[in-house]
Amino acid sequence: MQPEQLKTSSQRWMTAALAAFSQGPESHDFAVHHAGIAAEHLLKAYLAALHPALIVEAKDFDSLLHATGHGVHASAPASRAKTIGLVEAHARVHKILRKQIPIDQRALAPVANARNGVAHSGIHDVAEVQTVFTTCLRLIDPLLTELEVDPKTYWGSYEQLHDMLIAKQVEEARIQMESMLAKARAIFQQRYSHLAPKEREVVLAAVTQPPQPQSLYNREHAEEQACPACGSRGWLTGDTYVLHSDEGVIYAPHTFACSACDLHLEGSGLGDLAEEVPIDMTLDEYYADWEPDEDLYRDR
Repeated sequence: MQPEQLKTSSQRWMTAALAAFSQGPESHDFAVHHAGIAAEHLLKAYLAALHPALIVEAKDFDSLLHATGHGVHASAPASRAKTIGLVEAHARVHKILRKQIPIDQRALAPVANARNGVAHSGIHDVAEVQTVFTTCLRLIDPLLTELEVDPKTYWGSYEQLHDMLIAKQVEEARIQMESMLAKARAIFQQRYSHLAPKEREVVLAAVTQPPQPQSLYNREHAEEQACPACGSRGWLTGDTYVLHSDEGVIYAPHTFACSACDLHLEGSGLGDLAEEVPIDMTLDEYYADWEPDEDLYRDR
């Protein structure tokens, strides 16, 4: 549960992951598995630096006793302490470092699937190896900054490979985005180029109606946004959250959809559209549909 130990462990696992990745497809199972563990340990290092209890399974009392310095009262040794896994560690850190970490829950899913698939079944999706690996690198980079770890030390002799993989991912993302925009523009032209301006305006107003409203407490929320492909009215869908009452309600987009040209973006593909912004909603409105968690109160 010591952050320094977790940082060291993360670096060792990542060095082994990079070595396996560089050896080619026959070692890619080790690469994705080890990279997932490296990411998990660095996420836990950040949480443990805040407090060791933040990496402990919430319902395991013995583990909480060890994490809070009261292990003398525990009925199990510290070596049996139960900690959270990769997905929960990411979820906890992402709530604190939403703006710093570009990897959301959706983007993390292939990493968790690959790590668990290799660990438990010896299998992984070979088509997603580079995506999994690059996602781990992009997740780790901002954590190194937060933990004040020298990237050159962490990446060691594999720094150039790290830079190459990141640059390749950025270029591939740019090409994919341009392809999606081009396809959406072509669809828009095919659908509406034959219409007169006023007729087109009426049709677009009808087909770009907002999605059905939902409860806004920790659920999806939609904001109007001009489509980057065709300029029509599209909709950003995301979650609302409150970190501090004095900051108000924050909106975090995670998908964009335009009914006029069928453009659909999500995750890192949102680019500048992913920027989190405050919205005009009071805290009373935000918590209007809140209901207590009966299971939580029963456990307590």
